[in-house]
Amino acid sequence: MGQNLQSLRNDESLRALRTRQSGTRLRPVDLAREHGLSTQAVRNYEEAGILPAAARTPHGYRAYTPEHAAALRAFLALAPAHGHRTATAIMCAVNGGAVDEAFHLIDESHARLLDDRRTLQAVERALRDLDPSAAPSGPTAADGPGGAFIGALAQALGIRPATLRKWERAGLVRPRRDALTGYRLYDEADVRDARLTHQLRRGGYLLEQIAPLIAQVREAGGPEPLEAALGDWRARLSARGRAMLTGAAELEAYLGRRPGPTAR
Repeated sequence: MGQNLQSLRNDESLRALRTRQSGTRLRPVDLAREHGLSTQAVRNYEEAGILPAAARTPHGYRAYTPEHAAALRAFLALAPAHGHRTATAIMCAVNGGAVDEAFHLIDESHARLLDDRRTLQAVERALRDLDPSAAPSGPTAADGPGGAFIGALAQALGIRPATLRKWERAGLVRPRRDALTGYRLYDEADVRDARLTHQLRRGGYLLEQIAPLIAQVREAGGPEPLEAALGDWRARLSARGRAMLTGAAELEAYLGRRPGPTAR
């Protein structure tokens, strides 16, 4: 009974919204209900420039239009695709008449997504190249008979020795100390962990997110546990890509409602 009543109320609210949208004036609550927002959130979006400025009634009430409703739908679709800050900048540019600037922001966001995809591919290649049974070779192991010194490993990875020391403090690498010199020595497992950490950092993972993955690799004796994390990463990139398509469609719908030139 309660569910049927709630469903009826929802249907009535939707019919009321559609009725008002057929005219010229919408209230803040009309925009808010469609997306489960508060009326204050709608007013905040207008103040931030995400929505164009609304006209006022003789009594001082905001008078929104279907154009404002389209702007709100566009922003809420752009946010999961490009992030709240970039979506805000896109809408502010559009509402300010600088549509080319909005397109530039969208292009940059697409470029970042492409970079993330390339980084994921680099991580996957790094995992395929890892062989826990092989001894490290080349510049990462040339310094000492028991492993690589910090300078050689840092140079091979293209990072600073201070970065390796930071990773050590976070537990991501665990070099032992040379008995004679006291210098850090990175054995084959340390080199593997450093390479994985380096690739995951490039992929945007935080040190605290990498730590449990490295721990799993150590426990399992190899990188196989990272496959699930990489699968989740791929899924998130795909979700962003689809969100960009949705955001583009809603933005195009909004641009079609705006008067005058669409770009400058």
